[in-house]
Amino acid sequence: MAGKNRKPISIQTLKRLPNYLHYLQTLNNKEVTNISATTIANSLKLNEVQVRKDLAAVSMASGKPRTGFNINELIKGIESRLGYDSKDEAVIVGVGKLGQALFSYRGFQTYGLNIIAGFDSNPNLYNVTIEGKLILPMEKFVNLCQRMMIHIGIITVPADQAQSVCDLMLAGGIIAIWNFAPMNLRVPNGIFVKNENMSASLAMISQFLAEHFHESD
Repeated sequence: MAGKNRKPISIQTLKRLPNYLHYLQTLNNKEVTNISATTIANSLKLNEVQVRKDLAAVSMASGKPRTGFNINELIKGIESRLGYDSKDEAVIVGVGKLGQALFSYRGFQTYGLNIIAGFDSNPNLYNVTIEGKLILPMEKFVNLCQRMMIHIGIITVPADQAQSVCDLMLAGGIIAIWNFAPMNLRVPNGIFVKNENMSASLAMISQFLAEHFHESD
């Protein structure tokens, strides 16, 4: 997890960091040792001043006028800021088709997220193992989260169940919630909620396609 002495960075910067990381990792494979903010900005089609500010927020050393930033140091700084250098343990509630897809996705560990268990109200799923991880009954949820000090919860239940699941997560000590249910959750101050509204995203895609084909007529 992030150190307490590090300066906070904006959500916009956080969203750009994975793009920087991917780009730098491709260069690292080519044995390039240093790079300038200008080169990164031009390659990713971003504003150079913004790139320089972003990199300064994650790098221990500022870029030098002629040699630029050390790529290895930048990669380590970005990975640390994103939490990729530590594994954050999470639980998922709602192990239907979407939940199972997330539950079994191994790529999360690349980004420092380790889903350790799934929970569901369907007795047919109890003690089923997916990718070596158990699906457990909801009765065990709060106790397990408290005992293992889990701080991340993923909600993939229907909308009418989401708030009650959210309340259980709060009771279990979870402070960061990734919500796939199509509703806004009520949480106290200090709790982070990231909503993934797939219906809204689909509506935006449909709107784009409608406008695209309308312009083509």
